[in-house]
Amino acid sequence: MKLSFSVRRSTKRKTLTITVERDRSVVVHAPSNTSDEVIERLVESKRQWIFVKVHQARKYRDLPHPPGKELVSGESALYLGRSYRVEVVADSLERVQFTQRFLIPASHATRRQGAMREWYLARAKEKILPRVQSHARGLGVAFNHGRIVDSHYRWGSCTAHDNVTFNWRLIKAPTFVIDYVIVHDLAHLIESNHTSRFWNVVRTHVPQLEKARAWLRDNGQVLEEEI
Repeated sequence: MKLSFSVRRSTKRKTLTITVERDRSVVVHAPSNTSDEVIERLVESKRQWIFVKVHQARKYRDLPHPPGKELVSGESALYLGRSYRVEVVADSLERVQFTQRFLIPASHATRRQGAMREWYLARAKEKILPRVQSHARGLGVAFNHGRIVDSHYRWGSCTAHDNVTFNWRLIKAPTFVIDYVIVHDLAHLIESNHTSRFWNVVRTHVPQLEKARAWLRDNGQVLEEEI
């Protein structure tokens, strides 16, 4: 049976990826010069993976409030791997607050995309950057600068100038996943390529390596959602 999918091409994209959206639609994200034949071969090679994702009831269960242009009370948002209820409150509240639930000012809720970005950015700087310092000490490496950035293509990176950057969306993931991404990028200061030595270093400092990689594979699309 032929798979139904849509294609989103971008001049900024360098790799081919497939995502399964919450409405179970299949989307191929491709560099602008990718041929239809190459895309169709990729989709065919991932047929079983797509089938599993489309029929994954836990992830695609019906939401009490389907995502729209505005945030509404009753939705949920991720923080450190857990989902917390969102409540939209009166405009007397000036900024997002978290008390085992997210309190969102009504003025923020009207712009669903990015409504919580500033809060997430602040928490990422507060929670992730100190862990970068700690893991660097544990690995015995030194980096020049560590920053939290906005990226749709990488969870983290280590540059040729020994700077490390991390995607603010990581703050939505469990701590063991955050630690994996941090150690992965710091390990490039020891071994630049993904050699056996590199993975041994990462695995030594992140015993839950495989679990973290699996979590990112299964939940990457959820982390990308703009709330």
